[in-house]
Amino acid sequence: MQKLCFLFNHDQTHQIAHSLPIALELIQLGGTQVTLAVTSDILEQEIRKLAGGRLKGADLVRLTPKSWASRAIGDALDTLVPARKLLIYRDHLDFFKRFDALVVSEKSSLLLKSRYGLTDLKFIHTRHGAGDRAIGFNPESAKFDLILVAGSKIQNRLIADAGVSPDKIRVTGYAKFDLFGQSKTQLPFPDTSRKTVWYNPHPSPHLSSWYKMGPAILEQFYRSDRYNFVFAPHIMLFERPWAVTIDRLSVARAKKPERRFYDAPHFIVDTGSGKSSDMTYALGADLYLGDASSQIYEFLALPRPCLLLNAHDTAWQGDPNYGHWLAGDVIQSADDIIASVDRAFERQAEYHPVQQRMLAETFSVTDTPASARAAAAIKEFLSKQGAT
Repeated sequence: MQKLCFLFNHDQTHQIAHSLPIALELIQLGGTQVTLAVTSDILEQEIRKLAGGRLKGADLVRLTPKSWASRAIGDALDTLVPARKLLIYRDHLDFFKRFDALVVSEKSSLLLKSRYGLTDLKFIHTRHGAGDRAIGFNPESAKFDLILVAGSKIQNRLIADAGVSPDKIRVTGYAKFDLFGQSKTQLPFPDTSRKTVWYNPHPSPHLSSWYKMGPAILEQFYRSDRYNFVFAPHIMLFERPWAVTIDRLSVARAKKPERRFYDAPHFIVDTGSGKSSDMTYALGADLYLGDASSQIYEFLALPRPCLLLNAHDTAWQGDPNYGHWLAGDVIQSADDIIASVDRAFERQAEYHPVQQRMLAETFSVTDTPASARAAAAIKEFLSKQGAT
């Protein structure tokens, strides 16, 4: 029986739903020894909550830094950069050597191959999100042995931009939908007659609207009686005191909103709960307001109005990294954001067919759930490895 490890090694919980449904499907199918490895309490708690009783038959293992040096380095650097997750790899080489394949939703685990020489271990990438950012299609992707993608858009860009061989890619759909569904829900506002706007800025300083526009946007919705308002940014925006990105070096202080916004009855301010990544707001809001987060595509699972914020004077037209900006009006100033939101609702009929096309290109949908398709692709891959 081949041994398969699903690794959950991130600061927050937002990547779990992109691979956990696949692990649960493989556990149910049997024939593969499945281990889930986690690196924090919050990850373990979220996995147990989402999985319910479906972990029976699998091992759930906790990995922590082993040496005092790793712990000291992690504690010193983790407030700025994710040092701890990188140290986990070095400290647990013997653990990873046990497996035939490692399933991950991010790319840092490739250090096990490139730096630590685990060349016999096969790497399977589930990716996380279905967005358009260039970092999702960099050459690192080509180092995986198998890549599971949500739809043709991602498949085509991996081949064209990342140089991934087509035989490494399987289109399997979006497994996260299997956990949370795609039905409109009601958010708990006192006045449910109002439309709800969800503001979802990205954490990266060179992409995000938060640092330049965010406080002004919150202030205008706070003073308005037109809309209910959800401020639920990317779950990593306030994870550290400073936001640091390495794909394009940028640094900014991530300052949380003032207390009065939390207390307003027509506001929900969520700076990092599980609801920030379990599609609560994607399924509950009526309009998406954002910049570079892939969560816009989860919102578009039910096509609705979108308003995009160009806070950096980006020449975005024709750039595939900003393909999601075709879903609605793109504005460069938030000075009269309420009027811009009004127009976005009025113009939705124009954007609806564009959104439907984007949806079809982004998510492959069949009668078979995405997690089952992905599990089948992994089992086929493993069987071929065993035959060689």
